[in-house]
Amino acid sequence: MPAADQPPLSEQHCVACKPGSPHLNRDEIEHQLGRLDGWTVEEAEGHLRLAKVFKFKGFIPGVELVNRIAPIAEAEQHHPDMLVSYGSVTVWLWTHAAGGITQNDFILAAKIDRL
Repeated sequence: MPAADQPPLSEQHCVACKPGSPHLNRDEIEHQLGRLDGWTVEEAEGHLRLAKVFKFKGFIPGVELVNRIAPIAEAEQHHPDMLVSYGSVTVWLWTHAAGGITQNDFILAAKIDRL
């Protein structure tokens, strides 16, 4: 189904992946990346992942963001890697079972952006 016919990413839900599930190719990733705000693609440890840095003044706002992301990630059964630092939170998304970026990563990224 073309992206124009799909509901917004933030209204979709993650689907369970099993080891060996396919990940998106670079063209698919670039197409979907246009549906997000401020996320980038980076290579780390032999796979691609989505990344975004959220900036804050102080430490507690970052902790509060992590606490708001956690129940969404748990509800979707898709869990990001997050690094809390003074003044920022870095969020990385990739689907471990697929060994790369899947549609689930874009869905969770969009849900995070709604916060």
